[in-house]
Amino acid sequence: MSTTHQVFNQAPARVDVNEYTSHTALVDAVNAFGGGWATDRLTEAGALVGRADFQHDAELANTNPPKLQTHDRWGNRIDDIEFHPAYHRIIGDAIAHGAHTSCWSDPRDGAHVARAAMFMQFGQIEPGHACPVSMTHAVVPSLRVDQTLADQWLPRVFSTDYQHDLGAGDKTSAIFGMAMTEKQGGSDVRANTTRAVEQSDGTYLITGHKWFCSAPQSDAFLVLAQTEPGVTCFVVPRVLPDGTRNVFNVQRLKDKLGNKSNASSEVEFDRTVGWRLGDEGHGVRTIIEMVNQTRLDCMLGSAAGMRQSVAEAAWHARNRSAFGATLVDQPAMTSVIADLQVEAEAATWTALRLAAAYDDDADESAAFRRLATAVGKYWVCKRGPNHAYEALECLGGNGYCENGFPLARRYREQPVMAVWEGSGNVIALDVLRAMMRDPMSVEAVDNEFERSLGVYREYDLHVEKTRKLIAQAAGDPTAAPAIARRLTESMAIALQGAILIRQAPESITDAFVAGRIIDPGHMYGVLDASLDLSGIVARA
Repeated sequence: MSTTHQVFNQAPARVDVNEYTSHTALVDAVNAFGGGWATDRLTEAGALVGRADFQHDAELANTNPPKLQTHDRWGNRIDDIEFHPAYHRIIGDAIAHGAHTSCWSDPRDGAHVARAAMFMQFGQIEPGHACPVSMTHAVVPSLRVDQTLADQWLPRVFSTDYQHDLGAGDKTSAIFGMAMTEKQGGSDVRANTTRAVEQSDGTYLITGHKWFCSAPQSDAFLVLAQTEPGVTCFVVPRVLPDGTRNVFNVQRLKDKLGNKSNASSEVEFDRTVGWRLGDEGHGVRTIIEMVNQTRLDCMLGSAAGMRQSVAEAAWHARNRSAFGATLVDQPAMTSVIADLQVEAEAATWTALRLAAAYDDDADESAAFRRLATAVGKYWVCKRGPNHAYEALECLGGNGYCENGFPLARRYREQPVMAVWEGSGNVIALDVLRAMMRDPMSVEAVDNEFERSLGVYREYDLHVEKTRKLIAQAAGDPTAAPAIARRLTESMAIALQGAILIRQAPESITDAFVAGRIIDPGHMYGVLDASLDLSGIVARA
């Protein structure tokens, strides 16, 4: 071989790294918020997802996306989704490790925190499968509205034995999906036109079209449809109790910007059988806790993506030299990596603090999570795409390439977290709605701020400004939507600051205050050199 083709000064693949023990912020947050008892399980999963073969499966699942098979060879309608075997291996491992429902099947102090950390590890390497994993987790509170349906479905939902075939009604495990939105309404589900008509046996026949149905290969779905009193929630299985296929016509799979390994679809219901979940006309109320849980998972997914991004950037910078020095030791790159790490840590600490709130059913904690989940989801998910881009740029041309490098895939993935379960305006308006309907939630979030005052003058001034915005919105509700985004952003930064001040290392908090409060509009990589940047980079 020609000597011109000798390969040197290229960073090796970042594989065979334990993605739990190397993620210092996640380990710290799990221990701080009561999930330390799960260390062995999380460490085992960290070794698994860090393996070269697991990461290769992640690449295969995305370069070989799911395919829709509407009919079998004889012309029978089957509406099956065909996945690459790599996808089934990944989601099978996630289910086996309890990334879906372990906090419900084995409730204890810190159970939601431990489950969140498990979910993040698998989603860090392959985020597409996390969609059905998240929905299966989130469906549990909604199913518990009806004891009969809960008894029927929860044992299967709690199973850690992943079975990807639909079977003939005899499966012992189940994955759940969701079909809420329609093409004319989107997030305005009260504009839905899908209708449900009750039958003499208590079931309903559902007819209509859903514009986005997530994970159509799932065993069952929560579906919103109109009855006479209004929007109602239903459980719709793919296979009926007698073993026959329910009518579930998958019209097409969506061709998305990212999230390629996950099947998203349009579906048509034509007298499809469903079981009512909750009271007629109360469908939004029934499904809202599922939405809150999946919003938290959007935060977890974005934080996991930030971890992947900064870890890959730091790995490259440690293993490549330019202009006479290792990249990571050059001040400009040190500042960029440190800034990316601060953002990732703020997201991780915030997401795990929210997960901890779901472990606590005290009134204040419940009020806190009602508002803080929306606030955190808005901000953390908004920050994800630009964070991924900046990390990608650290790798130069390699970062822009799809073959073998994960950051191009991550860059295309991060926007879905901001869109899923309510894009920016929807979430900001939900923040206002929560504030108006539940003043206790505002008090609970403000208490979180209060506990961190007196350490940084700049943070105290930011909280003062945030409180003025809250008062402005409360004083004139009709004008509040015009400041909804500004208010939500201000609350999110105050929330992150509050959590970091109490929990994170001083070097991280100093940099967060400098870069997100004193100079909130800066681009990555302009942190003051007087900060402990090398200590921050060491955590990446």
